[in-house]
Amino acid sequence: MADDAEKTEEPTSKKIEDARKEGNVPKSQDASGVITLFVAILAVLMLFPFMARHVLLLMKYYFSLIGTPLDQLFMVDIAIVTIKEFLLIVMPLAVAVAISGIVAAVSQFGFLFTTDAIAPKFSKLDPIKGTKNLFSLKKLIDGIKVTFKSFTTLGVGFIFFFYFITELPTVALFSLPDQLGWAERKILTIAFVMLFIIFIFAIIDIIIVRKQYFDGLKMSKQEVKDEMKNMEGDPLIKGKIRQKQMEMAQQRMMTEVPNADVVITNPTHYAVAIKYDNEKYNAPIVTAKGIDTIATQIKKIARENDVHIVQNPPLARSLYAEVELDKAIPEALFGAVAEVLAYVYKMNKK
Repeated sequence: MADDAEKTEEPTSKKIEDARKEGNVPKSQDASGVITLFVAILAVLMLFPFMARHVLLLMKYYFSLIGTPLDQLFMVDIAIVTIKEFLLIVMPLAVAVAISGIVAAVSQFGFLFTTDAIAPKFSKLDPIKGTKNLFSLKKLIDGIKVTFKSFTTLGVGFIFFFYFITELPTVALFSLPDQLGWAERKILTIAFVMLFIIFIFAIIDIIIVRKQYFDGLKMSKQEVKDEMKNMEGDPLIKGKIRQKQMEMAQQRMMTEVPNADVVITNPTHYAVAIKYDNEKYNAPIVTAKGIDTIATQIKKIARENDVHIVQNPPLARSLYAEVELDKAIPEALFGAVAEVLAYVYKMNKK
């Protein structure tokens, strides 16, 4: 019982799919953050001339208002121009960051749309449970991880910053454009070095998150058995269904025996009913077959309906083993079956 209770089995595909439907997926916040931050930096670099131009246009607009008397309509006009320019400055960057967030999520666990994750759950309103979660060991570990990652990233950035500060006496001799170019290069260097550190932490976080996720979905042996039973159905019920299907197939098969041309037996264990209609079939077909009890029943129905019974043990066994119900006999047995049918037709004066 203890072994069954232990969750030692890997989660099944159904278990993972059910978790996805509930919105439970392996998502690394660090990975999403680094992708979003990377895209944001690239977007700022690419959109900087566009953003700077609109900032300058807005500033020129404000300076042009100096000395203009203010009234209500004029204030509305200022607000409209400000909002318009602000949206032109911010919206491209916001759209790029939003798309990067979606891409970061899809790249981790694929496209997923579910409302289960946002459905209201009153169990989440339990203040005692909420307090326990707030001061749990997991929250403490998460806090330590965040602090460690932040100090490491900022520390590496500060080291590069301190190294660049030592170049200032030399940079002071440069012209203003060269100084601005130096500052731009060093700022980008620090930004991408810190981004690389965050990227390393993100890779580690993805590995940890996925391991914790799949460990959390592990199942006990009994849970696996129960799931398989639910998916495939109770074996007892399936057995009864198969039994019923066999009974129905046998019943249908027995209704074809009176229409057969001949029943070939071995003579006790096997019985195979053959019918040949040259207008419908290219070869004789097997309309019924069985062994032991079923064979006895086939022969009984044949006698009751004046269907000839011919004893041919090798042919009866071959037909039973090689030919399925309602299928034509193979070419290899044409000769033997033809002899039997010729004999039966002669007896029936056909």
